Amino acid sequence: MPIYMDVHPGLGDATPDDVAAAHRRDLEVQQEFGVRFLSYWFSDPQGKAFCLVESPDVDSLVACHKAAHGLMPHEVIEVQAPTLAQFMGNTELDTDDRVVVDGQSDTALRAIMFTDIEGSTDVSTSHGDRAAVELVRRHDELVREALDTFDGREVKHTGDGLFASFASVSKAVEASIVIQRRCADETDGRPKLAIKIGLSAGEPVEDSRDLFGASVNLAARISAHARGGQTLASGTVRDLAIGKDIRFVDQGSIGLKGFPDPVPLYEVDWRPAGG
Repeated sequence: MPIYMDVHPGLGDATPDDVAAAHRRDLEVQQEFGVRFLSYWFSDPQGKAFCLVESPDVDSLVACHKAAHGLMPHEVIEVQAPTLAQFMGNTELDTDDRVVVDGQSDTALRAIMFTDIEGSTDVSTSHGDRAAVELVRRHDELVREALDTFDGREVKHTGDGLFASFASVSKAVEASIVIQRRCADETDGRPKLAIKIGLSAGEPVEDSRDLFGASVNLAARISAHARGGQTLASGTVRDLAIGKDIRFVDQGSIGLKGFPDPVPLYEVDWRPAGG
């Protein structure tokens, strides 16, 4: 049966308990409509809720909501279960089926990371294919170790890089810092591993008909714009990391393919203070 994610924005001063009560009413009538509510997210105080539902079609899902409590979704998007699991990671549920991360209510916000190896083609030409393959292997090991340390989730391998997501924006930035420092510390005479990193952040259901489109596309474009050894982040990432011991350097606004307006970019200063 298809899986859908629906969006309920503008819930005003609704509390987590109010949303939990609405979810319980959905569960009480779901069998009448042939649907099964799996879990939900609630962004408080933004007043936005997201439901994950198995349903034969959109009309059945909407009819169930209408009968249960009358809170109608603003948008309904069909999602693929493997894609959702890769993006969200192995999240947990509380007793009300609310998605939680590290025991805290999850807001559905995700940080997106794209990495890419600079100059891998040149390494293949100058040092041979074996050296280029070894470069990719070193990249994969280093990045995956950082993902494990900072609770990142690998979504897929992109050939010369990785696409990953994080439930915490600050952890995504911290992971990028560790990756760049590890690369800079390599002094064993092998071809230099220089990684370009792009970071963005957003909610996974913001793009109509494309669950992860805007945030993923932005992080990929930012990564492509970066230099080897450089991490660039969107303004949203910088704003959400306020209060953390992370230094950002304003790079100005830059036009990126697929985005109508210039995008403010910030370089993550990964070098130790005074270094």
